[in-house]
Amino acid sequence: MDLGLSERHRALQAAARDFIARFGHLSPPVGGGGGRKRPDRKALDWQALLIEHGFAARAVPRRYGGYGAEPDVFEAAIITEEFNRAGISLGIQGQGIRMLVPTLLEVGTEAQRERWIGPTIRGEVIWAQGYSEPEAGSDLAALRTQARLEDGQFIVNGQKIWTSSAHFADMMFLLCRTEPDRPKHLGISYLLLSMDSPGIEVRPLPTMTGHATFNEVFFTDVRVPADQIVLGRGEGWRVANVTLKHERMLLGDASKLMHRLHRLQALLAETRVEGRPLLASPVWRDRLMRLQGEVLAAKYHQMRLLGEAARGEESGLGLLVVKYYGSTLAWRLAALAVDALGEAGLVYDPHDDLAEDDAATAWYADWMYDLGLIIGGGSSNIQKNIIAERGLGMPREPKLQGGA
Repeated sequence: MDLGLSERHRALQAAARDFIARFGHLSPPVGGGGGRKRPDRKALDWQALLIEHGFAARAVPRRYGGYGAEPDVFEAAIITEEFNRAGISLGIQGQGIRMLVPTLLEVGTEAQRERWIGPTIRGEVIWAQGYSEPEAGSDLAALRTQARLEDGQFIVNGQKIWTSSAHFADMMFLLCRTEPDRPKHLGISYLLLSMDSPGIEVRPLPTMTGHATFNEVFFTDVRVPADQIVLGRGEGWRVANVTLKHERMLLGDASKLMHRLHRLQALLAETRVEGRPLLASPVWRDRLMRLQGEVLAAKYHQMRLLGEAARGEESGLGLLVVKYYGSTLAWRLAALAVDALGEAGLVYDPHDDLAEDDAATAWYADWMYDLGLIIGGGSSNIQKNIIAERGLGMPREPKLQGGA
């Protein structure tokens, strides 16, 4: 891969720096555990400004509310690098924008794209992901939530768990079983469901951050218009895997890692022990540089994957490692910050909405939240099995007989 910048890319780099100089003071804060509340007015205004100037929804076609540029790996990398270096927000990064929008662009109907993409990329419609169930997490195809078609509507009954953002989301992309007589992978459909629908009950699940970022969701005779199915009946597993491809990129996002690395470097430069910055210590500097090498590897690996996707190539094993590697690395970056802060961040109060915007206590929120992400979106142990068996062709893990 040639990483040299062309004249066009240098012009974009200059434009990004000019934008940051002019508007950077309008950016909402970055970091702090995320996923806990709806975007506020400041975040929505910032998102609109980013889209207008082509720094968010850049490759989303104009007819759907995006900027309309052609997909370009280098352009995305330049924008991310400049914003991360300046400590400026890259905009709203939720499940709707990063997971559902690319899914609809790939397999949605024209009506679904026109209805949902614009409000979603602007942050006006917030989405939750209805995948995991109490007995269908790692084995997602074993899900039991049912939907039957009746008078032009699907009637949904069942339960989901570990549902991020469900307590404030407007919509949910939901996996449910519509063809109970077909094999489990072939009987699933993918529905777009309003969270205001009668028959939905959301029960928040508090985590060790002190906040309820996850939820249980119960469905009792919930009605969904039949035209809000994506691709078709029994095609949900195919659609789900399109979404999961983008979920892995979201959970292992190299731009998040780069931003956190810049924050960590600044923290070590500012934190002093006996009058000397921690960054002056060979021990702390060595720990930082080891993580820096891993973050750079993740960055260039992601650029390679984006390049393959733009060319329509299958990434195979390369895509499988993103979620496992990215989520564990994000947590280790936060862990180094927690070590550096020591008692300084222990004033963290989960009931204080301002606490997570504090530079010190935000690291504790990240550390606790990211520990959960090592499990969420496919636990690391399961991810390693998938990488070994599907990516490297190793023998499948032996199954114990009789449940013993």
